Amino acid sequence: MTSDQKLNPESPFPRCPGSPDTLPASSSRPRARRVRLGASAAALAAALLAACGGGGTAPSDAALPQAQTLSAQAAVGEKIFNDLSLSASGRQSCASCHNADTAHAPANALAVQLGGPSMDQQGKRQAPTINYLSTNTAFFFAADGTPTGGFFWDGRSASLAEQAREPFLNPVEMANPDVAAVVAKLAKASYVAEFQAVFGADILSRPDDAMARIQLALQQYQREDTAFRAFSSKYDEFLRGNVQLSDAEKRGLALFNNPLKGNCIGCHPSAKGADGSFPLFTDFTYDNLGVPRNPAIARNADAAYFDLGLCQRADLATRTDLCGAFKVPSLRNVAQRQAFFHNGRFGTLKDAITFYVQRDTNPEKWYSRNPDGSVNKFDDLPAQWHGNVNVTEVPYNRRPGDAPALSDTEIDDVITFLKTLDDGYRR
Repeated sequence: MTSDQKLNPESPFPRCPGSPDTLPASSSRPRARRVRLGASAAALAAALLAACGGGGTAPSDAALPQAQTLSAQAAVGEKIFNDLSLSASGRQSCASCHNADTAHAPANALAVQLGGPSMDQQGKRQAPTINYLSTNTAFFFAADGTPTGGFFWDGRSASLAEQAREPFLNPVEMANPDVAAVVAKLAKASYVAEFQAVFGADILSRPDDAMARIQLALQQYQREDTAFRAFSSKYDEFLRGNVQLSDAEKRGLALFNNPLKGNCIGCHPSAKGADGSFPLFTDFTYDNLGVPRNPAIARNADAAYFDLGLCQRADLATRTDLCGAFKVPSLRNVAQRQAFFHNGRFGTLKDAITFYVQRDTNPEKWYSRNPDGSVNKFDDLPAQWHGNVNVTEVPYNRRPGDAPALSDTEIDDVITFLKTLDDGYRR
């Protein structure tokens, strides 16, 4: 076994080559590292803008992914990824929730996707993009205790391969009753001979082994196909020194970086790494934002039901300080999304950002009301865990009556900048 095939003790799958044991320096900053206010804040904001490239020459991007012919494993993985027949309904594949035309995220505005044997069952959480996950790691606690890494909104899977397994067996997704059912469907697929040529003629006679190879093939496909990490946005071209940003895009970037305004860099680093690596716009950590309850999710009709995020995992059940915390997603291709946050509460980028900056200045705009008419702030989290919500960092440190950290015009500028993160830019 090579050094880049170290097994996770809780996973049968080798670590992906190129996935570090620790996160890159530009992505590993723990929660405690966020910018604190001080006399030098304005100077820091200017420095951060300069660090994002400033429109000048950029380091060589020779290390960025180049188009390549997929390996035999990855080629089979692509067919599995798009195969509707591997679901109980015969109408759902991995690509159904991770559409290539929308940056491998849903192509619709549903808060949570539908699945199950009859395609009428709501999922639990909004389906995230699976792009730009190749440098993510298994879940761990950083030295300062910050939860980091992992796959899914609660980080419960340790690798792309582990993540690939769950939808096949989830009763509200592809809804197969067991591994044997998945393998039986694969045995009827048009590409089964290809699968056997790659993994062994007798592989289907061992369902557990066959399922592991299905997962491995899906992992290889996501690792090898550069569409999953294209780095082809206008912002990437800006970092390469090939284009300039418009005035509105520059203003949006400055507001995004400014620790007194958007402070988005607190979780979404925008600068190149010291090694020249391009930013992923996530630090792979978790945050509790107090996102409002979404009435579009049927299970939320039960007032006793709450999705508690990290502390809902069995292995973290005693960590009540983590209740309400969810994974920080990448903002690459965020302008293509039609549902935002783990519960899909908002349907536009404008509403999502406005919530960020007006959550505390105008809570009545976002939350339900108590019987006495008062605002039921943080209404998607039990009252005993309201203290877990982030209320100390910009832009969450406001009170009713304060001016929001961003004006409406400034929000529009931030959105204009975020649109530069869409892959597929052509000059």
